[in-house]
Amino acid sequence: MGILAPSVESTYEQMREKLARVVPDFELRAKAELVYEINRLKEARGAVILGHNYMEPALYHTVPDIVGDSLELARKAAETDRDPIVFCGVRFMAETAKILNPSRTVLLPAKKAGCSLAESITAEDVRDLRRKFPGVPVVTYVNTYADVKAETDVCCTSSNAARVVEAMDSDRVIFLPDEYLAQNVARDTGKRIIFPTRAPKSGAARAAAPENLDYELIGWHGRCEVHEQFTVEDIVNVRKQFPDVVVLAHPECSAEVVEASDFSGSTSRMIQYVRDAKAPRYLLLTECSMGDNIIAENPEKEMVRLCSVRCPHMHEITLEDTLDALKHNRYQIEVPEDIRVRAKRAVDRMLEIG
Repeated sequence: MGILAPSVESTYEQMREKLARVVPDFELRAKAELVYEINRLKEARGAVILGHNYMEPALYHTVPDIVGDSLELARKAAETDRDPIVFCGVRFMAETAKILNPSRTVLLPAKKAGCSLAESITAEDVRDLRRKFPGVPVVTYVNTYADVKAETDVCCTSSNAARVVEAMDSDRVIFLPDEYLAQNVARDTGKRIIFPTRAPKSGAARAAAPENLDYELIGWHGRCEVHEQFTVEDIVNVRKQFPDVVVLAHPECSAEVVEASDFSGSTSRMIQYVRDAKAPRYLLLTECSMGDNIIAENPEKEMVRLCSVRCPHMHEITLEDTLDALKHNRYQIEVPEDIRVRAKRAVDRMLEIG
């Protein structure tokens, strides 16, 4: 992965060959020098760059050594011996890399790069749920901050969430914080789900633990601000115009949207699906930069452009800031050791389950 070229001009030529369909030529010319400088400095420093699948194409296809979804990148972060680790993703991902590599420098090329889902829950919220449901194990989506992971028994990703829940030796499981992913896990595992609070961030009084309801999963009302925008009506309208379209939905979409789709999986599983399938066109219900990245790798296939739903947090990561991160060691991710040790146990269990 990445473009290693001996000059700015040859960098530009490689970028144009790969990205001409999705990135304007003037932009490729403007960014070629940045790409060249990043890759030159990366090699000189012995750094490794990890890039999430949602990175914009001019970055995604040029500077990361490894690209993937959060589970793949967590695995690679655990395996790397290079230093520093530059994480082109959002903050909770860079925190996970630091949790797994405490002795190495982890850099996030943006001051914040937050996440609406991660910010929907706090460590105190988890402790509160444990008090309401004593003895019930907590499974937490990896899209959370380190202090939340530290209160967790095991983490999961969108690709292994159902497997992790089923691996718990318990009649009941607390599953946090994604409301829609929880509903999809409940459907996939045949479990009944409740949501004991309707307003996790409002400060409103929270309901007591229900004692007379029949349930096996306990959820939370966090949502991704990108995936909650997709609707069944979107799918119906696209199918009317393109009857042969294959619809792929991320599990952070609502259960109704996932049910109306042809396939649901993590970003990496969606990418692999398009690579392997023979259909001429696809609708991706996820962050739209990934559609551009797939087009660049599969020029014979068509991505139906339903909209331009971009994650504002992912798009805080730019080539300019990635270069500055390498030049100036910014912004360094730190996780307090007591939190890191407890969070690592939950992440390690996730990696063991796979």
